[in-house]
Amino acid sequence: MTADPRGGRGRAINGQSKIRFRFNGREYCAYAGDTLASALLANGVVLLARSFKYHRPRGIMAAGYDEPNALVQVGKGEGSQPNLKATEVELVDGLEAASVNCWPSPAFDLRSVNQMAAPLLGAGFYYKTFMWPDWHLFEGPIRRAAGLGVAPTGRDPDRYVHRHADCDVLIVGSGPAGMQAALDAAQTGVKVIIAEADFLLGGSALWRGMSDALETAEAKLRALGNVTILTRTNVFGYYDHNGLAAVERLCGGGASQRLWKIRAGRVILATGAIERPLVFGDNDRPGVMLASAAQAYAGRWGVLPGRRIVVFTNNNGAYEAAAALSEAGATVSIVDVRPQPSTPRLPGIEVISGAQIVAVKGARRVRAVAIAPVQGGPATTLPCDLVAMSGGWSPTVHLFSQSGGSLRFDDELQAFVPDRAVQPVTAVGAAAGDLEGLDIHACWEVPGKGKKFVDFANDVTSRDIAIAKSENYVSVEHLKRYTTLGMGVDQGKTSNVNGLAIMGELTGRRPDQVGTTKFRPPYTPVTFGAIAGPLVGDLYRPVKHLPAHAWHADKGAIFEEYSGWARPTAYPSVGESWEQAAQREALSARTGCALFDGSPLGKIEVIGPDAAKFLDRMYVGNVATLKVGGARYGLMLNENGVIIDDGVFVRLSAQCFLVHTTSGGVDRIAAQLEEWLQCEWLDLDVVILPTTTQWATLTISGPKSPSLLERLATGIDLSNFRHMTYREGSVAQLPARVLRASFTGEASYEISVAANDATALADAIVEAGADLEITPIGIEALMILRTEKGFLHIGVDTDGTTLPDDVGMAGPIAKKVSDFIGRRSLLRADALRKDRWQLVGLRTLGKALPVGAHVLRQGAVPGPIDGHVTSSYYSPTLRQPVALAMVSAGRARIGETIDLYDMGMRHRAIIVEPVFIDKEGDRLRA
Repeated sequence: MTADPRGGRGRAINGQSKIRFRFNGREYCAYAGDTLASALLANGVVLLARSFKYHRPRGIMAAGYDEPNALVQVGKGEGSQPNLKATEVELVDGLEAASVNCWPSPAFDLRSVNQMAAPLLGAGFYYKTFMWPDWHLFEGPIRRAAGLGVAPTGRDPDRYVHRHADCDVLIVGSGPAGMQAALDAAQTGVKVIIAEADFLLGGSALWRGMSDALETAEAKLRALGNVTILTRTNVFGYYDHNGLAAVERLCGGGASQRLWKIRAGRVILATGAIERPLVFGDNDRPGVMLASAAQAYAGRWGVLPGRRIVVFTNNNGAYEAAAALSEAGATVSIVDVRPQPSTPRLPGIEVISGAQIVAVKGARRVRAVAIAPVQGGPATTLPCDLVAMSGGWSPTVHLFSQSGGSLRFDDELQAFVPDRAVQPVTAVGAAAGDLEGLDIHACWEVPGKGKKFVDFANDVTSRDIAIAKSENYVSVEHLKRYTTLGMGVDQGKTSNVNGLAIMGELTGRRPDQVGTTKFRPPYTPVTFGAIAGPLVGDLYRPVKHLPAHAWHADKGAIFEEYSGWARPTAYPSVGESWEQAAQREALSARTGCALFDGSPLGKIEVIGPDAAKFLDRMYVGNVATLKVGGARYGLMLNENGVIIDDGVFVRLSAQCFLVHTTSGGVDRIAAQLEEWLQCEWLDLDVVILPTTTQWATLTISGPKSPSLLERLATGIDLSNFRHMTYREGSVAQLPARVLRASFTGEASYEISVAANDATALADAIVEAGADLEITPIGIEALMILRTEKGFLHIGVDTDGTTLPDDVGMAGPIAKKVSDFIGRRSLLRADALRKDRWQLVGLRTLGKALPVGAHVLRQGAVPGPIDGHVTSSYYSPTLRQPVALAMVSAGRARIGETIDLYDMGMRHRAIIVEPVFIDKEGDRLRA
């Protein structure tokens, strides 16, 4: 194990709490308060990673969320997380991390051979280089090489939660400006939330010698009851109506992350500024770091990242870092591109003005730099082990821009700063461009040899930008996509301004004329787990269970989801497939007696003096003339005349109707009934009462079902119980509603009892029908039965264009005098076309037709189609395949042989009437 040489010294670490962790298989020691990056630097680890495309050696460049190089995989197994920035990983005891995008190690990476192919891997190379003989020959290897870390493929073991919050003031960031804003707001008594991405409050105060003031401010805030402090919380998205989203990293054994959705009266952005790197030859070598990062490691964590440090800068801000590093014990020299820097000389620090670094010596870490005058001249070598660069500061404007605010280019700061806000948001401190006294001299690219990296995350060089310009990709959005500038894990936080400024120099435009790309959420990466939260597994889309779910499971049912309900697909016997079971079950309904659980069938009671008038306007069929105890089948249309639902409606009393809908459509239809009633027909005295889950509905169907009902029913007159009528009484000594209606084509009785009585009724039916060969049937058998009979299945045999006449339902319209929703649309020219697709049956001349097979016009492939197959099954009763289809002018083409096409296969079929069994309805009415 490697010992930490600091001895516990550092402003923000706990020297009394040692931590052991592993990196790339080797164990190290650090302290509580360290990040993975600070701990590795403290242990002398400089080479952490390899670059994305060229696999060049890379080290740590930043100290926070702007880190582009040091990406690691944290954890093992299904709980591991790829592509985390080492600068943001809070060190905990036992943590395991590894480098990504290198094999077998960052010290020796076989893929570094890519550097030899660098001339072929420039901007947009995949559009130009691998076009012959076929792009697909190269696509696989290129895509496999494009990844960084390894995403786990199994189930995520971590748990995530969501929380909603509101506040008067949300303050993003807790640096000096953020802390002062929080104190000012909190002292007025308003509700304040402070969100800080770091695990400590303070921002730059943590490493700039402001600890006393920080501790005082934090103590005051924590003592106030109207202030909520969220550390480890990254605000990543700013949306409409001052809605913001944040992810909080949680500690302990519970959930690992919490997604916050915050609605704020006002937002204060104290997000600071991002230091820009300078663009010079080999500026990506391990040991080249941002000056503020070097100062942060020395000041906050007590880690001196180099002993002989060259600070390369174009502004006064780097002089503070140079002084801090010198005070920490380093030998510091400053190379300043400005001929006459405005900052006073610092004791013990050499300043080389009017000069620039033109090259970096060393492969796996900095050994020296080559310095040359800006005005030209021979280069000299300056030994060093760290380059601390500062190309200026860019205010962190991402969230401000996401809010809809506009930006302007500040010539003095040489950066984009917030301008006009469109939501109640204010930027303060460095985020607002409050960075006086920097005296920045624009230096976007240093002339010289070697690769000059602009975007370190995606290996985008200044030459790539020049290539983009030469190929006319001068729009900032084209530049981004052609070169992948700003498309890495860091989203271009250190590279975007440099990149667009270099494009501006190449095209003779100012940076503000080049513009910026669109700032979109998330500001920093967010895990899919946090976004999903608890809505995973069974909670992703909760499925409702039948009242008798356990009973069906005991009978061997295979469950699948149908319209949000877990329903039996079939009840296979031992050694039987579900397909074979469905065939057996369907045959039992034709020859004996079947039991089907139809509890999810939509049930809505429509009650009131105007109930009949209301439903007459909603249904195609005539409702008002229905007698008490009678039932009718009806279609519901939308304003365009398109079928949206169907079902049987029953008149329970003079002022009460029971409306049945499709299982998946009940919520939608209930909402639509309410909308018409509350928004259009306020004069009608009607109440809408959904009752689906109050009732369990078990259907007995088949030629032996009348005999079975006689054994079960008491108090019900069965002597004249005709098809499409309704009775009330007792079934199996349970209060019941019984509707004689059929979706199988056989005599059927829908028995509805209280949901809690479902299992008792099912047991009674099975016991009473034992000698009648009672057979439970699932959804698949029901689909076979209804297809044999030619019964319509909304959403399967219809789509968003299907009108009543298309499915042979024009009769009720002709008989109805009163108006109904969609009636006028049925008179439009398109509705009266002779070539509309119409529901027909298909008798195949071979195997069962695949659902979706296209009806070919004149047998041509490809070409116009005349329809498609909507339902197709093998009929165990007819011992042949049967199918329903929508075919152009189908009713006029009965008897015609047609060609069908599906997935490269041709089929033939004969158009027939869409009824294959009991065309006269004798079995139905028996």
